Amino acid sequence: MNAIARTAGTLCLTAALAACTTMTTISSNHEQTRLSLKHTVPEVPSTLKLKDTSFGNYEFKAVAPGSDPFYGILPLRFHGGRLAMDILFFAPATMFNLRGAFPFYDIDIDKGVIRYKMNATDPWTEYTPTAAERERARQFYDATAG
Repeated sequence: MNAIARTAGTLCLTAALAACTTMTTISSNHEQTRLSLKHTVPEVPSTLKLKDTSFGNYEFKAVAPGSDPFYGILPLRFHGGRLAMDILFFAPATMFNLRGAFPFYDIDIDKGVIRYKMNATDPWTEYTPTAAERERARQFYDATAG
């Protein structure tokens, strides 16, 4: 294999791997919110990288002084364009990166909602985790605590 082909292959692999994460900013209506997100405990507010997934979820637990814990699952966006590219150029990738985090989240513990948006200037979309999602997240954190 010549150097040009190796370089092109390396660039394609790097681009594919970089495309599998999203930089996400998470904030809250409470200054002292403590957040647990899957297997991380980021500061709030915080900007972090979240891996894309096809089948997984990001369970969260948010706690603030004077409030009950708020459990749920982050709403994720569907990557339709990525699906088309995966089908055309690298079909096995369709199993790894069909859904990803939105760039912005805001957790409102008092109302039990999580807001999300694509761009900083967009209006927030409000999402209330279902009872099943809240229970799934609670069980996830109960299992990891013991």
